[in-house]
Amino acid sequence: MAAKKTTETTPNMIETFREFKENKNIDRTTLVSVLEESFRNVIAKIFGSDENFDVIVNPDKGDFEIYRNRVVVADDEVEDQNKEISLSEAQKIDPDYEIGEDVSETIEFAKFGRRAILNLRQTLASKILELEHDSLYNKYKDRVGQIISGEVYQTWKREVLIVDDENNELILPKSEQIPNDQYRKGETIRAVILRVDNENNNPKIILSRTSPMFLERLLEGEVPEINDGLISIKNIARMPGERAKVAVESYDERIDPVGACVGVKGSRVHGIVRELCNENIDVINYTSNIKLYIQRSLSPAKVSSINIDEENHKAEVYLQPEEVSLAIGRGGLNIKLASMLTGYTIDVFREIEDNEAEEDIYLDEFADEIDQWVIDSIKRIGLDTAKAVLNAPRDMLVEKADLEEETVDSVLSILKAEFDN
Repeated sequence: MAAKKTTETTPNMIETFREFKENKNIDRTTLVSVLEESFRNVIAKIFGSDENFDVIVNPDKGDFEIYRNRVVVADDEVEDQNKEISLSEAQKIDPDYEIGEDVSETIEFAKFGRRAILNLRQTLASKILELEHDSLYNKYKDRVGQIISGEVYQTWKREVLIVDDENNELILPKSEQIPNDQYRKGETIRAVILRVDNENNNPKIILSRTSPMFLERLLEGEVPEINDGLISIKNIARMPGERAKVAVESYDERIDPVGACVGVKGSRVHGIVRELCNENIDVINYTSNIKLYIQRSLSPAKVSSINIDEENHKAEVYLQPEEVSLAIGRGGLNIKLASMLTGYTIDVFREIEDNEAEEDIYLDEFADEIDQWVIDSIKRIGLDTAKAVLNAPRDMLVEKADLEEETVDSVLSILKAEFDN
């Protein structure tokens, strides 16, 4: 026989779950499923099982109905009060009930007390949080390398908290910020999605403005030929906020890749330079000829000759004296970027003119004037003679030999005095 349902009014539980519908970005089907599952979890704790319950959720109205279904048995045959109801109890609901029929009665959840309602809210909050984490992870896991715009929500010493258009939280660590970046609450900034961490189902979206990927995506947005696949970005080297070098290659001989990327009077890179806090951008033609590649990477310096050690990825570059400082750049920036771009360790040397080709002296001969540990440090970077040291850039001696500037200046003074006499 068909089950009969009681018609008691179900209490409206708006405060219990409507807030989740209004404040969380969850579709209706998922919301109903989560609400029903949360109710069933609480019911199972109270009654020992939820198998014989019907839960009907109406998130639009903010209410729900719970029905418990039991089978009518003789008064002395009730073994499971959750799934069976005695004939006399059933007939109190409706005198027409008979043994074997199904009784479906409304369960008033509010009558279970504060603890049950609190349990429901905690269960619901936990499931909603889990859904939010899954949704955030799924939204961003395949977007690594893409540029995103977000609003600055909060700034701290070690990171900036950014929110996207759906109020999801994104993190821009200090290490991924351009040194001259300044952030104000409420302003919109752009960054590239660097990675998506998901430890213990707690996704964290990490952004970057210092990654070469950020510059690459900015160029794709400004240069149609890159976006169309006519020009390829082969490599990028950056010192964020200061300078960058970009190697490009054209797949169409009619297109000048450098000119296309820079634009008329730099029109295509102006916006990118501003975005990157006035980071200067050098664009060069890529080539598989490593000597020519290194030569171009050291622009604007003009290289006289290059010796390549392909096995160890090292290059000795010789230049006229007036070109050495250009090749090294301010603070060694140009040569560092060239090394990053080409993947080669680059040593720069000043060419010796014919009239300078006088007899050289081994460094060990200066042991009475220069500490032996200093001589050994210089020799470890491949400089064995006085002329080799004098022809090497000062910055290279400081950085690669790991010597103090005062020590290097003292050594250069001693060696120079030897040839001035």
